[in-house]
This record gives sequence, C-alpha cells and structure tokens, in this order.
Amino acid sequence: MSSVTKRLLRELQDVRKGLGEELISLEPVSDETLLYWHAVMRGPCDTPYSGGTFVIHIDIPEQYPIKPPTLTFVTPVCHPNVHFETGEICLDILKAQWSPAWTLASTCLAIHVLLANPEPSSPLNCDAANLLRCGDILGYNSLVRLYTRMFAQDPTY
Repeated sequence: MSSVTKRLLRELQDVRKGLGEELISLEPVSDETLLYWHAVMRGPCDTPYSGGTFVIHIDIPEQYPIKPPTLTFVTPVCHPNVHFETGEICLDILKAQWSPAWTLASTCLAIHVLLANPEPSSPLNCDAANLLRCGDILGYNSLVRLYTRMFAQDPTY
C-alpha cells in the first residue's frame, strides 16, 4: 500500500469519527480511487454566505501530503479569492505555505475561514475585491448574498 493511500485512509477514518459543524461531508468521490474527493460545506454563520451550501472538488496528487491537493469550488462563489468561473481558490496554504501537517479536513476549514475573511489584495475576482477595497461593504455583502441565494441554496447539492 502506498504512503498516499495509507495517509488518505487514516484521514478518512478521522473524518468518519465526526466533522465539525462547518462541513456536511468530506469523502472520496467513488470507491475506485482515493485521489478524488468532494467536500460539502455550510456557509459561515453571520456572513452573506450563511444559509448556503458549497461543494468543493478535491484533486489529490500522488505525492500528497508532500504536495498540496487542488481544491476548487463546484458551486459558483462570489468572493475576491475565488475565480467565479473556474472555482479556483487563492489561498497561501494551497501553494507556497503548504505543509504536510495540513489534512483535507483542516484545509477545508481554512477555506471556510477564508470565506468569512476575504483578502482583496490578492484577488481572483476583481469585481468583488474592488467593492471591498473602496469600502463598499454593503454592496459587497449584497452581491455575495445574491449569488449565494442564486447558486448555493439548492438542498440537493
């Protein structure tokens, strides 16, 4: 059994012991391979994402945990650090700041925190970032709430 398989089986066991309230599910897409997972996450409370359900695709490299997984939103998300069309996520731990100490669950939790704490100085969505940069919090929150209602409130996820 490869080291990546051992690690992912251990992470899967940990996930099955219980998830925090942020994550609804985190599991492999199929029984065929452990290298493709999906997560379903609740929008952070007290944010314009509240009430939304967001699906994330996780692509795990053979070199995991030495190399980071690639996480992308399947659910369209209006956020300065998420590309609206591709779902790409700009987060330092997914690139240069990755450490093998991160797990898939802790990485998903970091993305949950990112939703509530956007970083407009490194945007993938310039429109959302510009609203925050110019101080239009009301406009930003309204836009995010609109997109959350349009795309993230389907109970079937």
